Amino acid sequence: MNIRKEILELTDELIHIRRDLHMHPELGFEEFRTADFIEQYLKDLGLDPKRLAGTGVVATMAGTAMGASDGPTLMLRSDIDALPIQEENDVPYRSLNNGVMHACGHDAHTAMLLISAKVLVNYRDKIHGKVKFLFQPNEEIAGAEIMVQEGALENPKVDAAMGIHIWTPLLSGQIGVTVGGVMASMDVFHLTIKGKGGHTGYPDSAIDPIICAASLIETAQRIQTRDISLLKPTALMFAKINSGTKNNIIPDEVELEGTLRYLYEPTDEFNPARSLEEVVQSVCAVHRCGYEFSIKTENEVVVNAPEMVRLVREAALGIVENEQDVVEHRSMAGEDFAAYASRVPSAFIHLGTRDPDKGTDYPHHSPRFNIDEDTMPTGVELFVRTVEHFFDKNKISA
Repeated sequence: MNIRKEILELTDELIHIRRDLHMHPELGFEEFRTADFIEQYLKDLGLDPKRLAGTGVVATMAGTAMGASDGPTLMLRSDIDALPIQEENDVPYRSLNNGVMHACGHDAHTAMLLISAKVLVNYRDKIHGKVKFLFQPNEEIAGAEIMVQEGALENPKVDAAMGIHIWTPLLSGQIGVTVGGVMASMDVFHLTIKGKGGHTGYPDSAIDPIICAASLIETAQRIQTRDISLLKPTALMFAKINSGTKNNIIPDEVELEGTLRYLYEPTDEFNPARSLEEVVQSVCAVHRCGYEFSIKTENEVVVNAPEMVRLVREAALGIVENEQDVVEHRSMAGEDFAAYASRVPSAFIHLGTRDPDKGTDYPHHSPRFNIDEDTMPTGVELFVRTVEHFFDKNKISA
């Protein structure tokens, strides 16, 4: 396989696809143009794409190597949705959709997987099984679970999965390949503290939910530094507070919202959601306030399987010039790829794209976010090389 040469010859097409998608971003479950584009591209490759969850697209490529019909199925996944952000980049391919932007790299993911499919269809005779290409909508709001419920891991049954995320926290050229938890669970909570409103000149006649909220925010910080082991990364963030109508009125209620993120599976011993509710109950009791509390897991922790990481690491070491560019990396950001990784052995990989000289060092979800497009061929090669390693390992002899 002269994979690298073929990928480099497709670089212009790779960049063109990414820029076209970047100019036409669409929010979760509204990716109609994007899905149509993907579907037609896969049809042009001779594949038979199907729709799932409205705007999700899946296509399976059967290998033709000896014993391929009895071989395993490897799923390669890309996310396709954009974010409700007004782009501030002054580039020719700036978003044409007001208030919507590819500010997380999903345009690059989609382009990389499409080009990977184009390369792989030429090597069916080397594949001892099937490759499933999955283009998933609504990653930003946990669309993967809906894809699973609609059969993404069936027909054919998926035996292993891989995803790549372009990543500004890593320098361009670095590849983050790590065993275990790599993307955090994310619990979203909503809390209403209920007091008794009154006049700020007569606070003794009221039950002030504001001071209760202040105490709660401070006390809750003990969870990540005292209640949970420091060896278990935990991030508790209060991100929204809403209360009051006028500066001389003690309000009846305070509403708070935020997130809990952690890189481990909760247990009876380490359960941050339970710890947070215990703090809420205790602090509200001290301040004579009632409360309503709810917490929902939006994404579970993404756990990479050792056997899949070994395959990807082998592939990565064959791509990079310096083996030190294959690094350990974990993130406290959430990722719904967990819906696949919790069901089949998987590897979720971070592909560095940070280059300050190119202005690609802004964080994800920033209106100035952009990527180093020179890293995308590496992503394509990593997909393709991993497929090669996976089926070499699972080769069925005649």
